[in-house]
Amino acid sequence: MSDSDTFDTTGSTPEPEPADDTSSGGAGFVRGVVADGLERAARKKFTEPPPATAREQVRFLLSKVKGGTRALAARLGISQRSVQRYAKGTVTTPRAATREVMEDDTASQWQPEVRSAVRAQAAAAGMTVEVKATFGFSAGVGTTDDPRMRWLSERISPHYTAEILAAQDNGATETELHQLVADALAEAYFTDSGSRADGLHVELRDVQYLDFAFD
Repeated sequence: MSDSDTFDTTGSTPEPEPADDTSSGGAGFVRGVVADGLERAARKKFTEPPPATAREQVRFLLSKVKGGTRALAARLGISQRSVQRYAKGTVTTPRAATREVMEDDTASQWQPEVRSAVRAQAAAAGMTVEVKATFGFSAGVGTTDDPRMRWLSERISPHYTAEILAAQDNGATETELHQLVADALAEAYFTDSGSRADGLHVELRDVQYLDFAFD
């Protein structure tokens, strides 16, 4: 263990986090509504719950993150000394923003084999999309409805499911993911797999709710 990974043992530190904690909520956990929904869908399939306490989470993350406590501190947006104290158990109650980042990063790296398996299964079998949003349309004159808010729950095809998951893995933007979801819903609901409204283009706007289920 390097010097930077030596846990602070200078005595018990009162809760909440020490004043030297410079928490900023972390810098690597920003996701959009589509990516968040896909992440929730994967987490629902965990076979065991992820670590729940700050000490367990930090120790788990230290086993996953290269660079020891210094790298993890930068990842979580807190001081290296705070990471050391969490790992030692001398501090047990993170601030709300830090706790949220710890929980999110832990869950994001928990059971990667399960995550990979359920995503592969979804790519082969399709997934369900539940959404409340305004749908915009463009097609031939007189063939579309005016844009309006809709609440839909539709199973989308394996083709689009695989395309959405692959796009996410390849770093697609949230705008690109939104359009893929809109295209998938156009096929599943608005054009009935191409049997009507030929050439319809659907846009997803003003999303109020979006979630996915890996069945």
